Amino acid sequence: MITRRRFKQIQTLEERLVEQAKSLSEQAKLVGPGPVRDELIRRARQANTASHMNDWLRSPGLQPPR
Repeated sequence: MITRRRFKQIQTLEERLVEQAKSLSEQAKLVGPGPVRDELIRRARQANTASHMNDWLRSPGLQPPR
């Protein structure tokens, strides 16, 4: 039987997403214009959007579906 390697996350999902978005944005600033930079910007935007979606989903005002 294969055992899974498990580990506890020290940071919250939101913190990891924000950190990833910042890191990708900084990398995009260092790279010249081109497809690599566009991909870095796209991934940074996705991480930022995911962070905002996580905030929205965890908000106390969100109502469950009926």
